[in-house]
Amino acid sequence: MTFEDIIGQEEIVHRLRQEVEAGKLPHALLLNGPEGNGALPIAVALATQLLGKSGMTEQLQHPDLHFSFPIYKKDSNKPAVSEMFLSKWRDLLLSNPYFGYEEWMDAIGAENQQLMIYESESDSLQKKLNYKSNQGGYKIVIIWMAERMNATCANKLLKLLEEPPTGTLFLLISEHSEKMLSTILSRCQTVEVPKLTENDLRTALISRFSIDERMAENIARTSNGNMCAAIRQITDNSEQEAFFQLFVAIMRASYARKVKEMREWSEEVARLGRERQKRFLAYCQRMVRENFIYNFHQSELNYMNQDEANFAVKFAPFISEKNVIQLMEELNLVERDITQNGNARIIFFDFALKMTVLIKNR
Repeated sequence: MTFEDIIGQEEIVHRLRQEVEAGKLPHALLLNGPEGNGALPIAVALATQLLGKSGMTEQLQHPDLHFSFPIYKKDSNKPAVSEMFLSKWRDLLLSNPYFGYEEWMDAIGAENQQLMIYESESDSLQKKLNYKSNQGGYKIVIIWMAERMNATCANKLLKLLEEPPTGTLFLLISEHSEKMLSTILSRCQTVEVPKLTENDLRTALISRFSIDERMAENIARTSNGNMCAAIRQITDNSEQEAFFQLFVAIMRASYARKVKEMREWSEEVARLGRERQKRFLAYCQRMVRENFIYNFHQSELNYMNQDEANFAVKFAPFISEKNVIQLMEELNLVERDITQNGNARIIFFDFALKMTVLIKNR
């Protein structure tokens, strides 16, 4: 992964290249911004620039390149360190550098477990960084989703940042820097990495996946600057079809006030698992938004596939100025409760009951 492989983000790439050439890189950089913005590929490209392009670097096996990332505990009696999942990390990063938390969970079979960076990780890093650089240059540590460090790990990392080993560069990547220790933030030079532009996304999708321009435009629009979300739409059409069927089912059942079907629906969605439930809720928000826009009869503003568009013919009139905001707010509340580990069956059944009122309030 080199800077030439990065999608968009020209200003950030130019800035980092200048700092490298001028020898003005700080000892700790924080690349902060939303999922799918390319922060991880940028960090890997910067490491490649500093360590030199070689077979070891290209395979992410350079002895002076270290990765830390969220994991789960396989064995409560053993230290939980990233090294346990390093081969899976390399495989995923090499196959698709634009991946997110969901893809990482799937790669390591985490299912519904909450991933974090444990105290043992900072101890492991301390040992690795005590050794001299193998190649005589930088020792680079890339910490992905740094906001998922637990408190003990974060405090130990702070000590490393305060007194960094000679020649060490820390590259922290975060989607929510507000969740990190303020003392860590104060010791990093923060670079805000924005979401990708629709044009950059569209161009990348056409060149990398050989899809037609119209499809690329639709995906770029609905992905909201998130390359991870764009790739999911291309590689997992079966999931989107399943989400569409679930959305249609609940809207029809709620409209007809079929309580038994609503309860069965909530049980089916509850079995999806937390991460898929969150993706489904994001899909529902998109469908509400697209159906609201459909009422303006300007097809160039709509981004739906044929099945979705056919459904919108009859469903869109039920989404209006009177209920669209409430519908979106209810979906946000469901996502909040699911994220906080609420009972999914109760949460989704409650949502279905509320829909019986909201979709008729038009």
